Amino acid sequence: MNKKGIISIVSEFAEPIASTLGFDLVDIEYIKEKTNYFLRIYIDKPGGVSLDDCQEMSQRVGDVLDKEDPISTPYFLEVSSPGLDRPLKNDKDLKRNLGKEIEVKLYKQLNNQKQLIGILEGFEKDYITIRKENNDFVKIERELIALIKLVIKF
Repeated sequence: MNKKGIISIVSEFAEPIASTLGFDLVDIEYIKEKTNYFLRIYIDKPGGVSLDDCQEMSQRVGDVLDKEDPISTPYFLEVSSPGLDRPLKNDKDLKRNLGKEIEVKLYKQLNNQKQLIGILEGFEKDYITIRKENNDFVKIERELIALIKLVIKF
């Protein structure tokens, strides 16, 4: 089975498990690093996830993986927090971060800029809207966006 197929199958049972435990399923990766395969599941919740949260999710997902056995190649299962600087990949991520400061990197320049920083004010199917520091609103077509992530201030 290919990578997309594995991620799709795992997502089908990991999403309800995460929801039952009060987590958001943020992302699933199935990748090969050197000679080993890794199935990585990223979860989040308001206030962040703890080691106990990751362990509980890992145990429940692991039980289903053992029973269903959808992955024929040996792999390591890892469950973790996505981290503060993770990319915002879907509408659920955007909704959760409305009103927060984001950094948007573009494939090509928009108004002579390839990187914009502003408050995420809204999003639609084809674009996002940010409010820049000078209170100007900028609509950015999603097809121009290479990366969106939160601005982290320490």
